[in-house]
Amino acid sequence: MKLVKIIFFIGLAILLHSCSPEQSSNTTPNIEVYKVTAQNVPIYHDFVGSIAGRKDIAIRARVAGFLEGIHFNEGSVVKKGQLLYVIESQQYEAQSAAQMSKLAEAKTNLAHAESELARIEPLAANNAVSQSDLDAAVANFEAAKAMVEAARANLRAANIQLSYTRVKAPITGIIGKTKAKVGDFVGQTPNPVILNVISQIDTILVDFYLTEADYLRIFKEFLAKEITNINNRRMKNNLQLILSDGTIYKEKGNVRFIDREIDVQTGAILVQASFPNPSGLLRPGLFGKVRAKIDVIENGILVPQRCVSEIQGTFMVFVVNSENKVEQRKVKLGDTIGSFWLVKEGLQNGEKIVYEGLQKVKSGMTVNPVEANTEDLNTNEVEN
Repeated sequence: MKLVKIIFFIGLAILLHSCSPEQSSNTTPNIEVYKVTAQNVPIYHDFVGSIAGRKDIAIRARVAGFLEGIHFNEGSVVKKGQLLYVIESQQYEAQSAAQMSKLAEAKTNLAHAESELARIEPLAANNAVSQSDLDAAVANFEAAKAMVEAARANLRAANIQLSYTRVKAPITGIIGKTKAKVGDFVGQTPNPVILNVISQIDTILVDFYLTEADYLRIFKEFLAKEITNINNRRMKNNLQLILSDGTIYKEKGNVRFIDREIDVQTGAILVQASFPNPSGLLRPGLFGKVRAKIDVIENGILVPQRCVSEIQGTFMVFVVNSENKVEQRKVKLGDTIGSFWLVKEGLQNGEKIVYEGLQKVKSGMTVNPVEANTEDLNTNEVEN
């Protein structure tokens, strides 16, 4: 009896299973899709550049001697006119004193020549002395005057040399590490001549190079827009700076100048950009990449890179048509724009392509398209 019951329940289970609805494997799958939208697509290029201060002024020892004093803290802000270095001054003080003595001697000779001329002139008027005596007195007087002027000039030169023993800041800015220590002989090669550098970094300058092709592409666009002056306001704040850690500097930059010629050796032209640096984050000597817009593709088609598959050098996407059927389509790609590919051929505005689950679909398959969440994609380089 038990055996009969067991057989009955097994048969009932088989019957119920055979009468159940068709398995879920035959249901239409949900597939995430991305809707293609035509838009203006700016094309950016990155150019490696070196960073310098708005002013980087070398502090030079203009006279030779032993360094006697350093009057600043390395890495600090110094003010224009602030005393930085003191070089031994004894020999320059002696030279100044010698020139002062020569000036005094020249003045004495001038006074004597002037007195002699004053004595001879009345006598010459009365023919008491010869004309040659008068001429000699005049010549001596003029020579004495010239000697006084020469002595004054020599004294000024000696005092200038003496002043160079006290090295002062020519500008306000950040001073670097000293290249000479107290007791070092400076001011004469091979000893240190450049003692330090002061930089103004409230604005920084970035030098980078454009190839001939990039230069022509960029400035043809400017000419087409009737921008003939790099100071035109439409060219303001159109550069980005990418730092060595990959972050984008928050301040936008401007083209400051373009060199007058293309280097025939490298085929490149120097461009200098300026960026505000209010926080002082950027320092001379850093490297970065200047990102510049070199072109704009009107009605360009962008697709997420994850939507594209490659088979032996051929790029493909899965398109979901109006009947929700999948078809595989070949596309021709251009530049990468952030997380996107620029599609040159193969797609039209408004078409839907498979975004997630490319390995789950095939041509001819019917799907239920669901719009994908693409907020995480990098679209900050796309202009609407």
